[in-house]
Amino acid sequence: MSNVAVASASPLPRWVAPLALVFGCTCVAVLWVVLALYLGRQLGWLALLVAADAAWMLRWGGMRPGWPRALLAVVATLLVVALVNWTIVASQLGFMLGLAPWDSAAKLGFDHAWVLSGLANQPRDLIATLVAPVLAAWLAR
Repeated sequence: MSNVAVASASPLPRWVAPLALVFGCTCVAVLWVVLALYLGRQLGWLALLVAADAAWMLRWGGMRPGWPRALLAVVATLLVVALVNWTIVASQLGFMLGLAPWDSAAKLGFDHAWVLSGLANQPRDLIATLVAPVLAAWLAR
């Protein structure tokens, strides 16, 4: 028998995890916005998918387990949820005013977005939005 050491898989470079996180969250955010605009609802339950995606992308990208990974997953989840809600509200408002979604998003004020988002989100959407960061932290730990 030969004592040949099997080379272990080399760890991924440090830049893979953040790049995977940005790519994964962008894809889920685009999917969420398109589905919400098509169906005419906020679809807040997709925040749970964002949380799972953020955690999975960080794990897949090779980031070490621990609080930094969990915190990054939570922050990414919160940013995507906020950005998606802003984009949905801005797009729906822009369609009514004859503006492109990006023009409407640039002109939409925080207070106006907050009120319209509050009116558009159902209680189940709000519950999913509150559970999503907890899910992200738990899956990414």
